[in-house]
Amino acid sequence: MNKIQITLLIVSLWVVSCSSGPKEAKESTAAEEGTTALPEVTPLPVTFTLVDSLSFFPDAILELNTPLSNQVFKPGKVPFEFNIKNFSLKTKGVAAPRLVMILNGGEPEGFSAPIFQRELARGTYRTVAFLVDQKGLSLKNFGNYLDRDFLVGDSRPFPYSAEPYLAINLPRNEQIIPLGEELILDFLVLGGDLKLDGLKVKIWINAYQTETNQLVPLRVSNLPVGDYQVKIQLLRTSNKELEGPFSSSTKTIYVR
Repeated sequence: MNKIQITLLIVSLWVVSCSSGPKEAKESTAAEEGTTALPEVTPLPVTFTLVDSLSFFPDAILELNTPLSNQVFKPGKVPFEFNIKNFSLKTKGVAAPRLVMILNGGEPEGFSAPIFQRELARGTYRTVAFLVDQKGLSLKNFGNYLDRDFLVGDSRPFPYSAEPYLAINLPRNEQIIPLGEELILDFLVLGGDLKLDGLKVKIWINAYQTETNQLVPLRVSNLPVGDYQVKIQLLRTSNKELEGPFSSSTKTIYVR
């Protein structure tokens, strides 16, 4: 065999080895990943819809005997005495937290009795109290809710303001929503009427937005896994912001 034949044989063997190498690697990868590629799943769009099947208690009356308007208390235990008419704080015969109170726009707290105490430091307080149905949604008929300002220690009353404001029942701060379940947004507007006073409620959930002029809870569907800032703000229909301290609220929620 001469030198030319030997050279051609070496080149042929090299070409065969180069072509077979990638093929084997490709076949190995296909075997590891499987022969059928799974189709990509398109996420469902995030939607906001009004809650239906609401409970109505037009005859239910919530009254607050203590504190009185701008009443002054010493720092420490402050008494709250509610009077409830035409409504039961029991669910299926068992006492349930169907009376909810919010202090200074903070977190709602449920109570199963109309008389209780709260440990409070010096300051000026606004309490918003309301009744809730068996699903925990706030009742929104006139008389189902109330607000009252009072003082603890050496403090000054809130400056007078005729502007309406918000009270947020749901969501609760740092609430965890299981993936696939709906987030419920539930709020009250006090001191005004959305339609009669030219108001609207705008909602941000990170980049998702909506607005409404109805005092009806909203269901938020298809939120992906993640951490979210939920901002609810009361605005004029012209988008003018209100000046009161309780015209907006921001909560953190998690979808897991």
